[in-house]
Amino acid sequence: MKLLHTSDWHVGKTLRGLSRLDEHRAVLAEIADIAGREAVDVVLVTGDLFESAAPPPDAQRVVWDALLALRATGADVVVIGGNHDNQTAFDAWAPLFAAAGITMLGHATRPEQGGVLELAAGGTPVVCALVPFVSQRFAVRAEQLLELDAAQASGLYTERMRLLINALCAAFRPDAVNLLALHGFVRGAKLGGGERDAHTIFEYGLEAAHFPMNASYVALGHLHRTQSLAAPAPTWYAGSPIQVDFGEDDDDKHVLLVDASPGVPARVEARALSAPWHLRTVRAPLAQLEGFASTDAGTYLRVFVQEPARAGLADEVRAILPNAVDVRVEMPDARPADEQPRSARAGRSARELFAEYLASRTIDDRRLVPLFEQLHDEVLDEAAV
Repeated sequence: MKLLHTSDWHVGKTLRGLSRLDEHRAVLAEIADIAGREAVDVVLVTGDLFESAAPPPDAQRVVWDALLALRATGADVVVIGGNHDNQTAFDAWAPLFAAAGITMLGHATRPEQGGVLELAAGGTPVVCALVPFVSQRFAVRAEQLLELDAAQASGLYTERMRLLINALCAAFRPDAVNLLALHGFVRGAKLGGGERDAHTIFEYGLEAAHFPMNASYVALGHLHRTQSLAAPAPTWYAGSPIQVDFGEDDDDKHVLLVDASPGVPARVEARALSAPWHLRTVRAPLAQLEGFASTDAGTYLRVFVQEPARAGLADEVRAILPNAVDVRVEMPDARPADEQPRSARAGRSARELFAEYLASRTIDDRRLVPLFEQLHDEVLDEAAV
């Protein structure tokens, strides 16, 4: 049987307020096209379909259209909830999507309650163990979190997750393609750059060694970089289909095509996605930004402008680079504030102190000191009344 593995769509994601729905429509349509051309039997979507637990209606429309397009290829579509998703809502929507031939599971549950799914892909039996994102407070009781230190709580979470995985994978059969779909952070994997830090820290770490040897394939979601892991069975993060944030501006994006047969490890092909939107980081003085003005319109820029800070600088940058969505000031020779020497303040005027502060921050705007003096005088006058 043939499987397509995709993950971490993050539909509803904005980039400094800029909508990316058109980008998502294009890349998800490309994924559905790949699924149709490759005649895949099963599509696994391993969590974080949405950017937030309260996605706006237009983001929901993009996801529902994408899932229906994948189902229209004839493939069985299986979806699990991620840490960005509203997992309770996924469970509430599940009966509706089941009517369309799409399996959706929000929370981890017992095998007989949906934790294990059995399919027939072209006559090949498929057993799929489903592990949506499991928060630490779900796996470890509140009183234990209060009693244990961080290392002990982390070890208990990892052990509970091992037991959960073992319980679900006990349904694997020697005559079936055995799949484990899981949304979580596996220690040793490389972050893409746009993940939510709180759910990729040590406390949420899983061990790849805990994945079952008799799995044909382990499909992971949560990290945004496409990568394989050293594990007892073929184990891959599909990664996100778009560059979710500027930490991912060097990442190529993929879906994974998996050929699997009972009793043998799966063969995996990372198929590159060609959607034209890209993120790029630029570092240059203002005078040199003209050289980047020919950048393709489908490229969003984060610009570190190497100039003293002043009012209106971001507008000057965007006049040169209209696709600059994030503008920051960066002075290479400026020392961090906590490393700069502190001067005495006694006997010095507020004007002198404010001017010194601006200099320490390499802010060069002659309008600021007079404006500060005006506001300072108005405050003093009001206080004297």
